[in-house]
Amino acid sequence: QITFGSIFLGKVPVHEEVHGCAGQIYGYKGCIRDFQVNHKELFIIDEALEGRNVENCNVPICDYHPCHNGGTCTSDEENWYCECPKLYTGKLCQFATCDENPCGNGATCFPKSRRDAVCLCPYGRSGILCSDAINITQPSFSGTDVFGYTSFLAYSTVPNITFYYEFRLKFQLANHHSALQDNLIFFTGQKGQGLNGDDFLELGLHNGRVVYSYNLGSGTATIISKPLDLTLNVHVIHLGRNLQKGWLKVDDQKNKTVTSPGRLVGLNVFSQFYLGGYREYTPELLPKGPRFKNSFQGCIFEVQVRTSLNQGFKSPGTPEGHPNSGRSVGQCKDSPCSLIKCRNGGKCIETGSTVYCDCLTGWKGAFCTETVSVCEPEHDPPHLCQQGSTCVPLPNGYTCHCPLGTTGTYCEQG
Repeated sequence: QITFGSIFLGKVPVHEEVHGCAGQIYGYKGCIRDFQVNHKELFIIDEALEGRNVENCNVPICDYHPCHNGGTCTSDEENWYCECPKLYTGKLCQFATCDENPCGNGATCFPKSRRDAVCLCPYGRSGILCSDAINITQPSFSGTDVFGYTSFLAYSTVPNITFYYEFRLKFQLANHHSALQDNLIFFTGQKGQGLNGDDFLELGLHNGRVVYSYNLGSGTATIISKPLDLTLNVHVIHLGRNLQKGWLKVDDQKNKTVTSPGRLVGLNVFSQFYLGGYREYTPELLPKGPRFKNSFQGCIFEVQVRTSLNQGFKSPGTPEGHPNSGRSVGQCKDSPCSLIKCRNGGKCIETGSTVYCDCLTGWKGAFCTETVSVCEPEHDPPHLCQQGSTCVPLPNGYTCHCPLGTTGTYCEQG
């Protein structure tokens, strides 16, 4: 309780309580921060004549978990602030680069930093913001990018492959090292639940060899080719299955065959036909089998399929040859970096049709044309302002504007 002459704040003193009122008189329990009388602000502590049982207000604001996006709340008796995880900013860690998505045409936005975003382009689009239309006749896949996403194309379900199918395709490796990776070429099947009975059909590269696997529900059949002849510029694959028996032919290597275990003879798959990679962020949802970790690195073209000996080969998709969707797929031998000029020492990075500038320290923006302020999180070294203080840039350095209850050069003192 605090008394201001005849003004009482909190509770009337016992010897001055007003009697005759109905019920018992209770004092106020809580915090009072500001007090104003006739437009005049009274300083609650400094101008008080006397008081009793008054403590400094300590609202445990962190008990209400005010910080968003995994921010950590820190408080003392006077102040609180949020320590934000990477890629988030704001008093409550409520702002992320992709909240106001700059990407167009259905691109996937990924925050490269607290200020800059990368647009992972959908099929048929390229450029910094995926605003440029591109014609793709020979798809180019970029593997798994630094953000953990794979490039892929998704076609409608291939019909009538239950008992018989044949596939033909050609591919060109991005480089010899890409042949030694664990890369998916195509996949169709049931989403994996870690069960051996998940039907699937899968083709990929593992340690420089082509791996062809399928499961009809009673066990996986796998054919592994001999090592690829890396002197060849283009590789040719022809594979098929008739009931339980499958076969694979790679380049000029001899035809190899396998028979699936168990008695089941039909392949029951309902998913889309994925080429070059998989939509999911990671391949753990693929059925048990090789579970290729990365998408393909290079070009895949002239993909054709038939489901009967009496019909001709045709391209997957509805209409024929048209995918339903895709991500970070470019045109083979075309470089989107040829149209992008990064400034101030920035390096152009391309992953399929996705392209962005990787800026040197001190620069930011789509083309590395903006300087990083000494007060921004990306600045190296970071500023030293503490305890929720505000960093203000100066012509020669910066200063820290301290919140109430803190002082010092960096607001480090209570």
